[in-house]
Amino acid sequence: MFCNQCEQTAKGTGCEQIGVCGKREDVAALQDLLTHATQGLAIVAVEARKQGIVDNTVDRFICEATFACLTNVDFDPARFDNWIRKTVQLRNELRVKVEAAGGAVDNNAAAVSFVPAPDLAGLEGQGAELDYINSLDDDEDLRSLKQIALYGLRGLAAYTDHAAILGQTDDEVFSAINELLAVLTRKDLGVDDLVAGALKIGEVNIRAMELLDAGNTTTYGHPVPTPVPLGAKAGKAILVSGHDLKDLAILLEQTQGKGINIYTHGEMLPCHGYPELKKYEHFHGHYGTAWQNQQKEFDAFPGAILFTTNCIQKPRDSYKDNVFTTGLVGWPGITHIGDDKDFKPVIDRALAMPGFTADEDKGEVLTGFGRNTVLGVADKVIEGVKAGAIKHFFLVGG
Repeated sequence: MFCNQCEQTAKGTGCEQIGVCGKREDVAALQDLLTHATQGLAIVAVEARKQGIVDNTVDRFICEATFACLTNVDFDPARFDNWIRKTVQLRNELRVKVEAAGGAVDNNAAAVSFVPAPDLAGLEGQGAELDYINSLDDDEDLRSLKQIALYGLRGLAAYTDHAAILGQTDDEVFSAINELLAVLTRKDLGVDDLVAGALKIGEVNIRAMELLDAGNTTTYGHPVPTPVPLGAKAGKAILVSGHDLKDLAILLEQTQGKGINIYTHGEMLPCHGYPELKKYEHFHGHYGTAWQNQQKEFDAFPGAILFTTNCIQKPRDSYKDNVFTTGLVGWPGITHIGDDKDFKPVIDRALAMPGFTADEDKGEVLTGFGRNTVLGVADKVIEGVKAGAIKHFFLVGG
């Protein structure tokens, strides 16, 4: 295997034996194969649009399949088996419609003609044989540019999927994702073409971020400055990791009155600033630090742990029975909560565990300084800078 798509890669060059995140060689091969298959579906979807055929089910699926290959999302081989076969099924069904409409699909393109092996072991073999990264291009620089574009597309797909979950979509974003995935299969492009493609991804991503912002703020209100406890409150506990605000909102609703306090982990911290989330009295605080420290920190968490979208690492045996996944997240042997979002198994596990036995004061941090809040005091900030009262700005980004 070879994976270099996150900043934690081994020796700063790439993971070759096993991922720092816990990704195994079989999963790496399946992710490469799914990406290859998804590009075949994207090629057909691009031609479909030329014929006036727009299938939003296909568009959403392409985003989800692309997102599933992002760092710390899905590590379950059985789920990738389903992803790959569904991708090929959708590709073939859409190709029939395109050809019936008079469209021309290049059936000789490897990603379009790909036929999946009959079993999981065969798919793993196909993924390894594909040698995806090296297959992108013989030229080292072009290969690198295609990787940059691919990883950018995975991030774009993630934002687009999160926005769509909250009802915000834009056909131009879907169309661009399909076109750019398809472009990466071509071998006739030069440096200027691929740089332009990478910049296009950034341009489209701005629109995707607008959609996500609209989804978050119209559903949960504009974030407001909010102190967030870093300590614990005595009682049962559930820890939520990932990025999905809707999953958190559903869990908060389902746990009302059950004596369970809800904590965020990692990049869920900003959720405490949203009015429609912070209104829940049992939405208590934030636990832990960055995703790469979770194995040590989760060992000490006395409740259930729910992963939404990114951020899962291989759970230790000591706490794996406390871990649940939902949405696009998967890990073999870990209970997955389906699309019905019935979090009863998570709740039952939390109630069966000891929880925190006493209050813990570890200070607090502030969150909720979204664009609405910042722009609302922009004049005061500018005055402070001019007066010398504000001397430094610190940006924490990720």
